[in-house]
Amino acid sequence: MSEWDGKSKGTLLGYKIFVFCIRRLGIKTAYVVLYFVASYYFLFLKKSNSATFYYFKERLGYSFLKAKASVYKSYFTFGQTLIDKTAISAGLRNKFTYEFDGVEILYKLLEEKKGGVLISAHIGNFEIAKHFFSEIDLDCQINLVTTDLEHSVIKEYLESVSVKSSIKFIIVRDDLSHIFEINNALADNELICFTGDRYFEGTKCLTASFLGEEANFPAGPFLIASRLKVPVVFVYVMKEPNLHYHLYAREANTKHRDEKGLLNAYIESVELMLKKYPLQWFNYFKFWDKSET
Repeated sequence: MSEWDGKSKGTLLGYKIFVFCIRRLGIKTAYVVLYFVASYYFLFLKKSNSATFYYFKERLGYSFLKAKASVYKSYFTFGQTLIDKTAISAGLRNKFTYEFDGVEILYKLLEEKKGGVLISAHIGNFEIAKHFFSEIDLDCQINLVTTDLEHSVIKEYLESVSVKSSIKFIIVRDDLSHIFEINNALADNELICFTGDRYFEGTKCLTASFLGEEANFPAGPFLIASRLKVPVVFVYVMKEPNLHYHLYAREANTKHRDEKGLLNAYIESVELMLKKYPLQWFNYFKFWDKSET
C-alpha cells in the first residue's frame, strides 16, 4: 500500500522526559527508558506490529521467532534514533562520532553550483542529516522538502532546545505553493532533498518491486528529479554502535525523463542499505499490498 497518514506518535511530556534524561543522566542512560517504551509498543500496537512483522518474516525471510524478536529490536532502535536526534538538536553533537561516505559527491555538487536533487528514505536517522549538511553547506544551498505535521506545541518546544541549523526547509502545502519554492531554489542552483518512500492518498504514485513485492512510492520526487538536467544523489544517515553515525551518498546514473528507471535505482540503493541495517526500516504501516492487517 505504501500509504502514510502523516502522523507520528509522541507527546510533549515524553519529549521533555527524553531531554531531561539526556541532559542530566547522559544519552546511553536515557536509552534505558526505551526498554519500557519498546515493550509497550511491542505489546499493544497491533497494526504497526503486524506491518513490521511482515517486513521481517515475508520480505527478509526471517523465521517466526527471529521476526518477532526483530520487531521489538526495531522499536528499540527507532527509540535510540529519536533520543539521538533530540540530543544532537539540543547541542550535544560532540557526543557522537560521524563518518562521511561519498561526501565528495556533495562537495562537487555545491562547488559546481548547478543545482541538484538528493533523495533519501525513512531508514536510519535522516532527520539529523541537516547537522551533517551544515558542515559542508557554507552557503545554505540545501533545501529539505518536508511535511509540517508535528504537533505545534512539540515543535515549539524542540525548537526552543535546539541549535539553529543553516539548512533551509520547504514545507509541503495543500495549495502546492511548495512547487514554486522548489522551482525557485533550483533556479538559484541550490540542492533539493526529498524522501522517496511515503505518499499520501490522492497523490500520484509509482509502483515497483521492492524486496520482492510490489509497493507504491510517491511519484513527485522521481518525476521532478528525472526531468531536471541536474545530478541526482541518494543519501542516507545510518546509526551504528557506540553513538556513531554513517552518512552515505551515491550518485544515481539514470536517463533523462526516466522516472521509472530512477525509482528502480533508488529501490536498489535502499535495499542495499536494509541488507546492512535491517533493523532501521522505520515505516511502521502497511507498506506492501499483501501486508497482514
